[in-house]
Parts: sequence; C-alpha cells; structure tokens
Amino acid sequence: MSTPTTAKRAEVPEQVDRRRAPETRDRILRATLALLAKEGTAALSNRRIAAEAEVSLGSLTYHFPSQASLLREALLLYVGEEVARLEAVAATLREREPSLEEVAGDVQGLIGRPSGGPGPLAELELHLQAARDPELQDASARCFAAYDTLATSALGTLGIADPGRHASAFVALITGLGVRRLGTGAADSEAVTGALLTLLRGALADD
Repeated sequence: MSTPTTAKRAEVPEQVDRRRAPETRDRILRATLALLAKEGTAALSNRRIAAEAEVSLGSLTYHFPSQASLLREALLLYVGEEVARLEAVAATLREREPSLEEVAGDVQGLIGRPSGGPGPLAELELHLQAARDPELQDASARCFAAYDTLATSALGTLGIADPGRHASAFVALITGLGVRRLGTGAADSEAVTGALLTLLRGALADD
C-alpha cells in the first residue's frame, strides 16, 4: 500500500507533463490572440489569459515566464498560419499566370475577407505593442519580412523584373488598406482594387 507521501510524489510528474503538453501551450497562445482581438492589450493579465485558455496560472507561467515572450510567440503563431494561407494563394496565382486585374482582385478579396476570430485585429494590436516594447520588435520585423518574401513571389508571377524592390510597398499598401477596413468597418472593393492596380502598373513600368 502506498503512503500519502508516495502518492503525492507520484502526482508531481503528471502535473508537469500536463504543463508541457503542446496542446496546452497552443491553447494559451490562441487564448491570448482571442483576448487581443476582443479587448486589446489592456485585457492581457495572466489571470485573464489562463481563464480564457482554461489552464492554471502555473501552466501559463511555465510555458511563458514573461508577457513579452507570450506576446512574441502569439504573434509568430498568427503570422506563421497567415503566411501559410497566403502562400497557398500565391501558389494558385503562379499556376494561373494571372493578369494584373486578377491579382488585384484576389488581393482585394483577401483584404475584404470576414475578420471573425482573432485574425488581423490581434496582429495589429501586437504590432502596436511592439512599438512600445523593444522585446517584441524582432517578432514584428520577422512578420513583415515573411510578408515581403511572399509579396516578392507574388509580384514575380507578373513578370516584374525586380519584385523584391517593390515588395515592401505592396505589403505597406495592403496593410494600410486592411487597417482602414478594420477602422471603418467597410471595404470599398473598387477603391482597393484601383489602388492595387496603380501600384502594380507602376512597378511594371518602373522595370
């Protein structure tokens, strides 16, 4: 028969294993993104995040000893999934050999997509927080570098000779249009498509 001390010792590894479980870490990150989208960075106390993720405070601090590390990983999680989604769109564009109008239309569709869930609003909150917290700036820079790489690939499908030179402007335009949509709650698809076409035609003419 095990003594109470033995039983207590047997419970400890089980608790540690639960804290280390990848699904627990993922739940914490997704809870962070959800709170960011709903209430902004002001809502990000450890207790609120732990409650949203349905984990203990100990599990949260085990995986993320500082809020900066939590926000950094949340940003990178979102960006990794967003880049994968956009890469699939870019691959489809390469297969189609699209016209300028088709590229502009596809990008407009991406900007104007429903923004339910944490999505772009959470990412915007994280970039704003990075402006105040130097520990987050590397993650923000990696995010935009990933978008630049993707834009370079997409622009290359149009036959632009030096797509990398125009990628950051393309990303900046898309980001700005996305923020405008979030702020106003409306997407002017015609104006968005027109702005994208202006940039794309300018890039082609410049080469």
